Amino acid sequence: MKSLRHAVAIAVPALVALGAAAAIAVFSTARRVVTPSVRRTDTRIVAVDTGAQTIELTRTSDTELPGRYGLFTTGTYGYVKLGAVLGADARTVRRKLLTQIEPGAQVDRDAAFSGWYYVTPSELHLPWESVLIGSPVGPCPAWLFPAASDTWVIQVHGRGTTRSECLRAVPVFHALGLPTLVVSYRNDGEAPRSRGGSYALGASEWRDVDAAIGHALRHGARRVVLMGWSMGGAIALQTAVSSGHRDRIAALVLDSPVVDWRTVLRFQAREEGLVDPLPGLAMGVLQNTLTARFGGAEGAIRFDRLDMVARAAELEAPILILHSDDDGFVPSDASHALATARPDLVTMRAFAVARHTKLWNYDQSRWTGAITRWMTEQGLSASA
Repeated sequence: MKSLRHAVAIAVPALVALGAAAAIAVFSTARRVVTPSVRRTDTRIVAVDTGAQTIELTRTSDTELPGRYGLFTTGTYGYVKLGAVLGADARTVRRKLLTQIEPGAQVDRDAAFSGWYYVTPSELHLPWESVLIGSPVGPCPAWLFPAASDTWVIQVHGRGTTRSECLRAVPVFHALGLPTLVVSYRNDGEAPRSRGGSYALGASEWRDVDAAIGHALRHGARRVVLMGWSMGGAIALQTAVSSGHRDRIAALVLDSPVVDWRTVLRFQAREEGLVDPLPGLAMGVLQNTLTARFGGAEGAIRFDRLDMVARAAELEAPILILHSDDDGFVPSDASHALATARPDLVTMRAFAVARHTKLWNYDQSRWTGAITRWMTEQGLSASA
């Protein structure tokens, strides 16, 4: 009996501690989902050869890929452009530098590999202007690349990034003769902050995109094409089913989109070593009106409303999806499922090898051709 009491005395605090640890894990996971993220370093600069203009990086699934990319650094150069892979071994990759680095320049070791490539609109050598979009949270800055057509493209960037992510697509639409409006939205670091300062995963951000549609319509647009990158895809899809201007949305182009958040969050949780039922519990925290704020959200996030496979019947405009089956961050399963659910509306262009939102970088010719052909087939080029 004494030994039993001793065992209970040990077990009860242990169970309480285990429960507390699980609760902390659940709430911290929920908070991480909705908290605007800071760019994380994900690679190391091993060496820079300023004579040959090459750079050596730690080898990862991203840094080893062919194509043109960018690298965020600290020191003299905040951002450098990278070209072809020149060599690799088991631990490192050597790439051509497309940004000239002078001898003696300070380039710190920690860096973040990026698919952005272009950072500022002036790098495109196209006419552009800065505009402000009046949204429910206040004035949201945007870049407008004008053209004569009354079909406007509105581009929406992804989670933890800014408008620069979208610049790769501007020349494609410009070649089609279409104006492009590259927008910001609440809590992205450029647009105004909402009261709670957290993401709603598309559930509220779509209102800022809807305001951008209104801006386009007031300035000569008769119809719009929404292009969304990653979480920007989720926002574009929410706009397509929620906007009061939905009859003016002629099409959607989605790159590596979030079509169903539950699929994405379970995948990312597994990648970070979180086992069931923690991912489901974290989403439960965010869905519940009473616990959502403890999880970092401004209000309850209805994941059923964000599941566009389940809501596929509500979609009306044709959709082009570009997604890699080797994405590594947002799995392509839900994109394929949406294409299966609405074959009358959705055209799926699956890529391989390319990583998340880096399809342009990996195969610019195929990516550009897919958009150009599809837009022309839909009668959405200026010459159509």
